[in-house]
Amino acid sequence: MFSKSRINEPGPKAEPEKTLAKPAESTPSFLRQSSADTAPSHVTKAKPAASILASDLAITGNLKTTGDIVIEGTVDGDIRAHLLTVGESATIRGEIVADDIVINGRVIGRVRGLKVRLTSSAQVEGDIIHKTIAIESGAHFEGSVQRQDDPLQTNRGNSEAPAATAKPAEQPAPSYAARPETSEAIKKAAEAKKSAQN
Repeated sequence: MFSKSRINEPGPKAEPEKTLAKPAESTPSFLRQSSADTAPSHVTKAKPAASILASDLAITGNLKTTGDIVIEGTVDGDIRAHLLTVGESATIRGEIVADDIVINGRVIGRVRGLKVRLTSSAQVEGDIIHKTIAIESGAHFEGSVQRQDDPLQTNRGNSEAPAATAKPAEQPAPSYAARPETSEAIKKAAEAKKSAQN
């Protein structure tokens, strides 16, 4: 029934299992990778969607975000964002500051951005401070345009403040005539000189 040769011969599947088990046993547990360690490290969070302010929304006050924002309504206040899109039906009264600004609607106030784009439907009444600008044909713009390497820096007035508060220039020492104690000494010396000449 049974033969000795079959019992003593190793099976073809037994040998590979032993070779696979040995490296796992010889590796210390703290060096083995877990499933979390084998996940790609370049996976990043998805960028959040832009915030949208609808055309029927009116806001009084300042808005500040590190993300993107699309405005279709009315805002009376300053806006700071990463990417700001002003819709065709939007009206903004205040300063807007963003890395990228696309204006399709109306802005009354200063515009500061690294990249500023006025589309053909844009109406801007105020100064634009930018690094790069594009103004499409048909855009309405009243104000001045100024290029700066860092247009997002809003406290430029503070950089001039040290000059205004600088130590005043030293006044020259007053003449001897202004000091009564020295003017008398000078008069006596002059009288002594006159009497010596006589």
